[in-house]
Amino acid sequence: MKKERIELPKGYKPTDKKGKYMDPLQLEYFRRKLLAWKADLLKDSADTLAEIKQGTADTYGSAGDDVDRANDEAAKQLELRVRDRERKVIGKIDEALARIDDGTYGFCEITGEPIGLKRLEAKPTATMSVEAQEEHEAMEKQFK
Repeated sequence: MKKERIELPKGYKPTDKKGKYMDPLQLEYFRRKLLAWKADLLKDSADTLAEIKQGTADTYGSAGDDVDRANDEAAKQLELRVRDRERKVIGKIDEALARIDDGTYGFCEITGEPIGLKRLEAKPTATMSVEAQEEHEAMEKQFK
């Protein structure tokens, strides 16, 4: 089944004032926001990989001292940890895109209530309302 392309009005931002919650315009807005975020993360990841490959050739191909090499290695390790976190975010983005496709995006996975446009604008991968998230975190804290 082919989806029809939805055109967003120039400068469109979802608001609570018009229409139904998670109407086609809102869903398309968040789809594009998620896809742009994912593309940025993937580009950063590719750039990092290229830098690491280049840095390895530069560092080990030159007469750099051990301190320089240790600093380079520490910087690479930090960059790889950042990229690993971003890889996890990409997984959450993919899950959010799947929720858009299946019609559950924007609704709390615990209560089924709307998460809210402001929360989704701030964290488009959110799966819980603020209240459900706070309760979840309180339970985690209590049982740790």
